[in-house]
Amino acid sequence: MQKDIITLAIETSCDETAAAVLKNGREVLSNIISSQIEIHKKFGGVVPEVASRKHIENINIIIQDALDKAGVTLDEVDNIGVTYGPGLVGALLVGISTAKALAFGKDIPLVPVNHIEGHIYANFIEFPELEPPFVCLVVSGGHTHLVYMKDYGEYELLGRTKDDAAGEAFDKIARALGLGYPGGPLIDKLATKGDKNAIDFPRVYLEEGSFDFSFSGLKSAVLNYLNSLKQKEISIPVEDVAASFQQSVIEVLTQKAIKAAKRMKTNTIVIAGGVAANEGLRNMLKERGSEEGLDIKFPSRILCTDNAAMIGCAAYYNYLKGNVAGLDLNGVPNLKLGDK
Repeated sequence: MQKDIITLAIETSCDETAAAVLKNGREVLSNIISSQIEIHKKFGGVVPEVASRKHIENINIIIQDALDKAGVTLDEVDNIGVTYGPGLVGALLVGISTAKALAFGKDIPLVPVNHIEGHIYANFIEFPELEPPFVCLVVSGGHTHLVYMKDYGEYELLGRTKDDAAGEAFDKIARALGLGYPGGPLIDKLATKGDKNAIDFPRVYLEEGSFDFSFSGLKSAVLNYLNSLKQKEISIPVEDVAASFQQSVIEVLTQKAIKAAKRMKTNTIVIAGGVAANEGLRNMLKERGSEEGLDIKFPSRILCTDNAAMIGCAAYYNYLKGNVAGLDLNGVPNLKLGDK
């Protein structure tokens, strides 16, 4: 009988200090997340130096919590997975340094994980039956990618944002509306109260057949609309702006994801990343995907945000393939999906 493989995973790419313990890649024994949202709210966004310092304060406590909740000791861990990019370099280094120290001290393999890859693998935890190939739409504060996953660890990047990521656009418009940070959930909530057809904001599809994205033009159109109302001293219909802006974003995301699935001849689309928690996007993809006979999957909300369980799942499959790192592993803030 094959021995179970226990993975300890660490994620510190941005402002969540997270650790998780998994058995055989898909069974989550613990998933501990310490969020810094309340700290960064007053700044209107993540302050890298502050994030790094909080990671240093929290990481040993979070790892011990993850081990305790899983009922596992470090002596039972077979490998350590850690996010090494993309992300904030100072934040990444806290997780990497900790993982290297543990791997060296216990003489177990250190497994490097791409953060974007981790988001995709969150779906394997949510859906134990899921297997490649499929198309994945990765949408978060820092990333908007359309990816064809051929097999574990094998990706074809179909398209990516040329400027702002979708989540970044949500945060910027939320700030302009005076809603606070993080903006995505606030706009999503307001959008349910507004008229999505009230304002005709642009849908940017780029050239024919392109799977790339661009949200800077939409962002500028919304800001110009808000400035125009302010100059005319007309009150801003916040709910309608939120609904109309969100509709513009999710229509483009949905249409391109469905076209990508048809191009790649797969009937499965999985969604990943923080914006995958957006109710408007989920509903539109389910509705339009169903019309096209497509199977749409997205993780539970806790697995959409940054977490270590998804890193542990990706680490397990990397470990099986022998993709391990030496103690010279460094943070790669601009790491691309598929890079080694």
